[in-house]
Amino acid sequence: MEVLKTLAVALSLGTLAGVNLYLTVLVTGLALHFHWVILPSPLAGLEVLGHPSIITIAAVLYAIEFFADKIPWVDSAWDALHTLIRPIGAAALAIAAMGDAHPAFEVVAALLAGGMAFSSHTAKAGTRLAANTSPEPFTNIALSLVEDGLVLGGLGLLAWSPFVALLVAVIVCTTILIFLPRLLRNIFRGIRMLLKKWKSSFG
Repeated sequence: MEVLKTLAVALSLGTLAGVNLYLTVLVTGLALHFHWVILPSPLAGLEVLGHPSIITIAAVLYAIEFFADKIPWVDSAWDALHTLIRPIGAAALAIAAMGDAHPAFEVVAALLAGGMAFSSHTAKAGTRLAANTSPEPFTNIALSLVEDGLVLGGLGLLAWSPFVALLVAVIVCTTILIFLPRLLRNIFRGIRMLLKKWKSSFG
């Protein structure tokens, strides 16, 4: 049961990291540093997130993302930059969460967390590219605030019940996979529009 609970935490953190890696690390680190949550021994590997240096770096990077995330097209460029960073960060969180588990479980957790992070990241990136084709100037700001709220809510749910949080994460990722073709079309359409903008600016 403890292994399943640890895996639930690892995969839930991975899914949230795919939306906003730095906010996930920052809030988790603050919660651990100030003892807002007490980790059971199998999750002791996550205690490293409460180190002041990690909290500081996560805070600085989140501050950058907070503003970049609200500027049309800059947000999409930021998402493109993080296409690999978020899944890799999610995998690292999963390995930390698994602690002293068998190496095979660590590898499985890292792969699953990275995959779930990539799913949530793809949904975010696709939604942002679709929003950037909209004439509504406040869409990006609203989406950014909603995404941050989802991460905070997800972390709160995770602290309350890891298994419920995992269930929600699985449902979300499954839904994303169902709509993946449409998301990919939005992404490719947005990339084409971005390239046209660059050509018109520098051509």
